Amino acid sequence: MRPRMRRMTGMVTPGITMRMIITMITPITTITTITAITITITTTNIAITSTITATPMLMTTNSAVPADTPDTMSESEMAALYRLMTWLSPSFPVGAFSYSSGIEWAVEAGDIGDAASLHDWLAAMLTDGSGFCDAVFVTQAHRAVRSHDDGALRDIAELAAAFVPSRERQLETTTQGRAFVEIARAAWPCDGLDEVIAACNGAIVYPVAVGLVSAVHGIALQQALHAFLHAVVSNWISAGARLIPLGQTDSQRVLAQLEADVAATAGRALAATLDDLGSATFRADLASLRHETQYTRLFSS
Repeated sequence: MRPRMRRMTGMVTPGITMRMIITMITPITTITTITAITITITTTNIAITSTITATPMLMTTNSAVPADTPDTMSESEMAALYRLMTWLSPSFPVGAFSYSSGIEWAVEAGDIGDAASLHDWLAAMLTDGSGFCDAVFVTQAHRAVRSHDDGALRDIAELAAAFVPSRERQLETTTQGRAFVEIARAAWPCDGLDEVIAACNGAIVYPVAVGLVSAVHGIALQQALHAFLHAVVSNWISAGARLIPLGQTDSQRVLAQLEADVAATAGRALAATLDDLGSATFRADLASLRHETQYTRLFSS
């Protein structure tokens, strides 16, 4: 079997992953459980190694909640959830809705034209491009603040500001970072936040802003990282939905299909160092550059 290869970059990518879900339905009185079977098949030839993986999934109907499942959260957990839901929701005024991260050019160029191609493009951006890099910056900024390492935080902020591939992406991430810090500081004043901001000694891009603000507020890194990636992917999908255009149901399908990619990217970022930073999404970088001279535009990037 030779899987068909489709990637958003303009070059052959040696590592094609397709997900197939194989389920076995077993009726048990009033409970129906869908049990996932995981199968991995690897085929290798001279040019490509392809892996087909069945992703485990569990769904239950009319099932009781286990007795040992906690039904309450601590006060700090509730506060963290409330703030993350607010800070990383589409309504938080950082201006994310006006940026497409180059998706607008990709739609005009024909790279993206439906839900399937939008999913493929975003999956690559998330796992092999700016999504992963930004997740690393969130992680490293959060850890530098928690360890009170001002020198490391300054270096991370400087590197993150220099890591974007185009002028418009630079505008996008610095504008959102500045707005995030200013609004969070004004609405949720917190001891130590001003000192951390001053330690950056320069522009604070969006992922660094999310990392340092959540750290100062004592929000767990893993929670902040997942919320950040969900917000980024949701904004990408929103831009694609307006440009293609795409219906609300298809948009949610794309978001659901990217759930495993978000979790995997977060896991990689938690284990990564700054030496692991890197992007292979050349077509997406080209899109952000080409957008600067695009004749008609709805978005600022």
